[in-house]
Amino acid sequence: MLRFIQVIVCNLPRFYMIPKMAYKAKHAERYSEEECYAYAKLAIRRMMRAGHITTKKYGMENLPAEGGYIMFPNHQGKYDALGIMYAHEKPCSVVIDDAKSHGILVKQFIDLVHGKRMVKEDLKQSIKIIKELAEDTKNGRRFIIFPEGGYYRNHNTVGVFKPGSFKSAVKAKVPIVPVALIDSYKAFEEWSLRPVETQVHFLKSISYEEYKDMTTVQIADMVRDRIVNAINKVLSPA
Repeated sequence: MLRFIQVIVCNLPRFYMIPKMAYKAKHAERYSEEECYAYAKLAIRRMMRAGHITTKKYGMENLPAEGGYIMFPNHQGKYDALGIMYAHEKPCSVVIDDAKSHGILVKQFIDLVHGKRMVKEDLKQSIKIIKELAEDTKNGRRFIIFPEGGYYRNHNTVGVFKPGSFKSAVKAKVPIVPVALIDSYKAFEEWSLRPVETQVHFLKSISYEEYKDMTTVQIADMVRDRIVNAINKVLSPA
């Protein structure tokens, strides 16, 4: 949290970026998805510089070269989606809890990347978002969904994955990309200003043909196991 405060204070001279994000988000006819994403990544890089955050990226060759897909990472804190976007070259977006998406800067950022807001307590709205995600990924868009549903000071320990998180991928028949985050919690969840290094590992994508005969429970377990194994290999090498 202390680092988050430092990031805000150091970037006060760049406060103009917030209304500019809102403007670009409202004028899709003027600004392409690529242009909006580039501006979002500029904001991320400036935040990283102010917060003394370094993110190393691995496995970019595992990302599908064409078409839409959904990335499923473990969840550690507020920096997770930003770290993935920093590491992800092509435009991608994120599914976020509606209750956490309306604060200053967060709202403008989510609008800029055309993110999806899900109201967890509203089943009808959640089903609508699942259908939208399926349609968008069919049309080539890429999304980040956190299947743990939240983060609970779990650091590099991975919680249970919610099977319902995978319904959009199944419905759209698009590849699933497991993403292993390491030390991502150190960015904004620790009370420290020391330089931190986080890691983003894009694991081998899972095609629809590989998971089409599986239940969402089985898919959730498979994706979680791959992420846990990847984290363990980095933190506890043989």
